[in-house]
Amino acid sequence: MQLLLSILGIVLFVGLVLIHEYGHFRSARRHGVVVEEFGLGFPPRAWARRLKSGMKLSLNWLPLGGFVKLKGEHDADRQPGSFGAASLSAKTRILLAGVTANLLAGLILLTLLALIGMPKLITNEWSGEEQFSIASDTKIVRQEVRVAAVQAGSPAAQAGLDSRDVIVSLNERPVGDTRQLQTVAGQLAGQTIRLVYKHRDQSLNKLVTLRSAAEVKSSLRTDQPKGYLGIEPVDLEVRRHTWSAPIVALGFTKQLAWLTLKGIGHALAGLGSTIAGLVTGNQQAREAGQAEATAQVGGPVAIANILWGSGELGIYFVLMIIAIISLTLALINALPVPALDGGRLAVILGARALKRRLNPSTEDLIHGAGMAVLLALVALITIVDVKRF
Repeated sequence: MQLLLSILGIVLFVGLVLIHEYGHFRSARRHGVVVEEFGLGFPPRAWARRLKSGMKLSLNWLPLGGFVKLKGEHDADRQPGSFGAASLSAKTRILLAGVTANLLAGLILLTLLALIGMPKLITNEWSGEEQFSIASDTKIVRQEVRVAAVQAGSPAAQAGLDSRDVIVSLNERPVGDTRQLQTVAGQLAGQTIRLVYKHRDQSLNKLVTLRSAAEVKSSLRTDQPKGYLGIEPVDLEVRRHTWSAPIVALGFTKQLAWLTLKGIGHALAGLGSTIAGLVTGNQQAREAGQAEATAQVGGPVAIANILWGSGELGIYFVLMIIAIISLTLALINALPVPALDGGRLAVILGARALKRRLNPSTEDLIHGAGMAVLLALVALITIVDVKRF
């Protein structure tokens, strides 16, 4: 089942890229702009086929998204059927159509999840606020404690626990959340207990001796604090809503947008520090920049790893990750960064404000610089992701 859900997640991710590009394609055709190529991935090209309409379909080797190539993409083009010859309102709709498509797809998925079961991913511990919900219309349908990490040499390690295992009970005392786990483990400190847990849908039980209260207390004064069981637990919770489902979807989208913007800010600041470190030869600045640039964002490798891992958690989590990626694609592409949809629109609007048309070479230079920064960031994140995963 995990394999099927993981494959489904990857297929749905490809679908998000196609939805984004189809938005551009549909809007361009509606406004009379000729679409020359519809591509999945970025060149070099792996496969291509020309349709009777003259449009080329292509598959490309770099898995960084997709593209729709329009006739006459420069703002100065004036040939019939070219993007440049379209009105400003038409250009705006075409450029923002992909963003709109991903935004709608994400909101629809989140609303569906709120109705059938939405995982709680935003917590006060790491974001400073709890995931948005309406208490009077919230029902918890699944709650369990997962193992995020196991300390080497700990009672948990000796019992054979692994990351993503589910803690069920200690000495037949059920454990529903991390707070309850800490309370029960503290009451049983130093004792040999029967630990029941799930490993890949298989229920196991082991005898394990918990650390004593004295050992745990003394470790808190060191740089390596220990727990009674020796794990880093995380709460896994799925909630269900009824009439408030659309409101919950919108509330979560607002939270995600803010967290995404914060992550992008850290990534760009980290990239700047990395470049400065390379130029000046300051290795400490370079390493610090790499850490900041990649701490809160992930590239293609991270996305594939997350989608693969979410398959083990169930369909709710696969769909949740897809919804988050869809909304993130919408937000990032709307940013006024050259080479992105929002950046292209910003350049066009800037030229209109100055009452002049950009010549093609200047336009290419602006978007080429933006693409260079984006590719550098993707390369940096991917290198770190490979080391991480």
